[in-house]
Amino acid sequence: MSATASARRAEALAARLPPLLVAAERVAATVAQGVHGRRRVGQGDSFWQFRPFLAGDPVGRIDWRQSAKTDRTFIRETEWEAAQTVCLWRDASASMRWRSRAAPVEKIARAELLTLALAALLLRGGERVKLIGAGMRPLAGRSALDAIAAAIQRRGEAEKETGTPADFAQPRHARAVLMGDFLGPLPEIQAAIGRFAAIPLRGHVLQILDPAEEALPYEGRVRFEGLEREGETLISRVDGVRDAYARKLAAQQDGLRAACQAAGWSFAVHRTDGPPEAALMALYTALAPVR
Repeated sequence: MSATASARRAEALAARLPPLLVAAERVAATVAQGVHGRRRVGQGDSFWQFRPFLAGDPVGRIDWRQSAKTDRTFIRETEWEAAQTVCLWRDASASMRWRSRAAPVEKIARAELLTLALAALLLRGGERVKLIGAGMRPLAGRSALDAIAAAIQRRGEAEKETGTPADFAQPRHARAVLMGDFLGPLPEIQAAIGRFAAIPLRGHVLQILDPAEEALPYEGRVRFEGLEREGETLISRVDGVRDAYARKLAAQQDGLRAACQAAGWSFAVHRTDGPPEAALMALYTALAPVR
């Protein structure tokens, strides 16, 4: 990539992030008025794991005894710290970059807004947040929101994005939130949820759909173009396949719900013509600690 192209990309990133941050903070502030704080007292002392020292880690967290055994520097982490981490993922595949005339935004825009707004709420409550697949350590504090927003943008510009999260190491006993349309092959999605649950992670799946994907409101002869190399499909009478389509979508959602229940996760559906605040409140409530 040339220096000029890199500069243009940086300018585009800078231009996009402030509005997204402002919108996310506004949605988070609205929801925060209706929920209580999540901050918990105490650091805990139950050992979980050693992990390599990363830039930004406090020097006082270094375990010098473990570090002396090798040529690397290690941090000692506890189970309590792992339990405070929430791992977020949003689908940035091609199918998310679509909207009908009935929707105000593309699915990817709503997923990014909810991801960042949820991160803002969690950080306010003293949680640590990690963006799955971004190559970042769990972050804490209000200043972490800028880094998470930038990471969301970088992931969105990746050349290859799939409809399920790739396998990345996650903290045991953390929590995960996966957002996407989840319209791909059900076995692949079920396998991804199973892998996360086996770490183990508690989690929540939010299926984000355009209203047209639920209602199929078209009439007559329509040509549908696939966004992920599925090709084209010409349907002579859309109203003749509407019932069959509704059954197939219901079966997909039943499969997603069953996979989540088997893993001890929760599942919900959000339409892009609905208010983001309602979806954010549901997500935040689903992440409440089990008592």
